[in-house]
Order: sequence, then C-alpha cells, then structure tokens
Amino acid sequence: MIEIKNVSKGFGEKEILTNVSAVMETGKTNLIIGTSGSGKTVLQKCMVGLFEVDKGEIIFDGKSLTNMQEEERKELRQQIGMLFQGSALFDSMTVQRNVKFPLDMFTNWSHAKKMERVNDVLDRVNLKDTNNKFPAEISGGMKKRVGIARAIVLKPKYLFCDEPNSGLDPQTSMVIDKLIHEITKENNITTVINTHDMNSVMEIGENILYLYEGKKEWEGTKKDIIFSKHEKLNEFIFASEFLRDAKDMRMLEAKGIIDNDRNMEQILRDGGASLVVDEGDKGNPDK
Repeated sequence: MIEIKNVSKGFGEKEILTNVSAVMETGKTNLIIGTSGSGKTVLQKCMVGLFEVDKGEIIFDGKSLTNMQEEERKELRQQIGMLFQGSALFDSMTVQRNVKFPLDMFTNWSHAKKMERVNDVLDRVNLKDTNNKFPAEISGGMKKRVGIARAIVLKPKYLFCDEPNSGLDPQTSMVIDKLIHEITKENNITTVINTHDMNSVMEIGENILYLYEGKKEWEGTKKDIIFSKHEKLNEFIFASEFLRDAKDMRMLEAKGIIDNDRNMEQILRDGGASLVVDEGDKGNPDK
C-alpha cells in the first residue's frame, strides 16, 4: 500500500500539486487520471522519488519515503518496477539483454539463474522465443510487453506505469491492460497507472484518483464512475455523445434493467422489447 498524505509540489512560483491525499491499494490497479497539466506525472514522479515533495508525505507500507535515508531509498527502489510511456528499451540490446539489465544491475545471481528468470517473465508476457530480437524488429505492443517483463523481472512490490497504452491500437491496448491487471493480481503488487485511456479506466479501474488543476477532485472505482454525478469528472470521462450513451447503457446493465449478454440483432428486430430483463422492473427506478 502507498499512502499519499497532503502532498504539495511546485516549481518556482507555480504550484503543480496542492494538498493531495490518496491511498494506492495493494493487489489492485490504481489509476491516476486527469487532463494534460493536471499533475498526474508530477505526482507519480514524487511517488518514485524523482521529485521531492514540498509538503506532505509519501508512505510505502508504513515507511515514509520523505524521511528515508539514501540507503533505505536504494533498497526501496529495488522493490519498484517502472513501465515507461515509450517503453524506453535500449535499441542496441536484444530483448533478452533489455530484460536482464535490472538483474545485472541489482543482483549477484549466476548467469543461469538470471536466464531462467528472464525466460520466465518473457513467457509470462507471451514473448517466448523473442530473446534475440532487437526492439526495431518487434511491434509497438511487443515493445510494451518487453517493458512489462523488464519491470517485473526483480519481482517488485510496487509497479508504476506511465501511459502504458500510448500509441497502441485499441485491441493491443486491451491486451496490455489485461496483462498488467493479471500480473497485479498474481503477484499482489501495488500498481499505479497514469492514463488518458478511458477504456483502461472502465475495464481495470479498481481504484481511481481524478486530478483537476493539481487537486484531488474525485476518487472511486469504475463502478462509481458509472453512477457519479460529478460534473467535472463526467465532462472528462464521457466527453462525447457516444461515451455518454455508453454510460447510460452501463447504468442500465448495473441496475439489471438490461442484460449485458443481450443479442443486439434480436433487439433491433423486435423494436427493443428484449432489452428489458423483467417487465415488472420497468416501473421501479430503484432496481
């Protein structure tokens, strides 16, 4: 668990974050969302120790990052995995060497043990037998998966992802979301994701922090978003008419008014009557 307590951060006279408090829960995908310039990246960089906070505290499982000595910070950094927006792979290194890099930096393992771990994580992200390929020889989605493999090779307690779906097509984005979510559950990791991707929010948003102009504006789950009447949040998440319609459909599904396994062809044929799960529920707005 990571606790953010009354964190403020500025540069010069410009304050970027103002009195932000939140909890990033263990074993869950914790999302930080907001428009460009809302403070998402600055908050994440404060959490990994790249920026020092001006006020407040960041606490990792009861230990304050703000008050840690340098040796303690080094130990903490070895428990942190990072997936960068552009994957940040070394172009001159093969997939295998990219993934092995943290093991070379932070362990005294034998070569055989390192290779066993490298192959384990590559297999986990469905990249078996890609060891000797170079980043230029693989797709954008594969690069992201190599980045995930490198981020988890040291078996981190905390995983930070900066716009993991940036530049990916919708189908590949869903694969990356599912992979991050599964790895979080399997390893009981505290995962923190900065994202603009609303599909990610609605699919894997177990704990969501919405920042607006550097302040915490809203916090909740993907289900809470569906029923939220928060004006700024709704303007950000459901900006288009299509997404507003999708929200209405999700609300009807959540209330059990329509079946999420509905056959749309049948619905179009019968004029919409098949949408209703139980005719007796139509007059009861609380169901």
